[in-house]
Amino acid sequence: MTTIAVLGTGRVGGSLATALTRAGHEVTVADRTPSAAADAARTADIVINATPGAGSLERLAALHAELQGKILIDVSNATTDGPDGLPVHLIYPGSSLAEQLQEALPETRVVKTLNTMLFPVMTAPATLTQPPTAFLSGEDPQAKETVRELLTGLGWRTEWITDLGGIRTARATEAAILFVPHVIRSSGFTPFAISIAR
Repeated sequence: MTTIAVLGTGRVGGSLATALTRAGHEVTVADRTPSAAADAARTADIVINATPGAGSLERLAALHAELQGKILIDVSNATTDGPDGLPVHLIYPGSSLAEQLQEALPETRVVKTLNTMLFPVMTAPATLTQPPTAFLSGEDPQAKETVRELLTGLGWRTEWITDLGGIRTARATEAAILFVPHVIRSSGFTPFAISIAR
């Protein structure tokens, strides 16, 4: 059992918290208020950033002390959204939210994952008609292995998880969010994920 703090109470955070609890972990969910986030992060082994990406860097940088030595799993995408609420532009072109977090939190082991799919797929990957891919980006191999184990507990098969390498590779997976509005407008809000076919 791992103690996990999920920062964010929306659909992504709520879905992950429910699934991780079901998988046997001790999970705390914190809203965006600084005191709640700090309390949750302080007592957790692993912290999941499921807050809206546009404000994630500021929120998490303020938790520098609480996140020291922890694994931070970043599942958010930092974008500006259009009138329909769908992403239009990346906030960190030429970089990524994950890289910005790692730079702001040098003593925290940041791992980017689960950001290339609609949220229902994060906790139920086998419900799609073909295997999805979960990508891992991060500098610490042990942290990525821990995240890989968490993902398998959520139903991700080992062969569906691809380690892309260092944190800079998150630029590619975060850019994939720009597919999302076009796919939704074309096919509706049905679960889908980026998948590497081999």
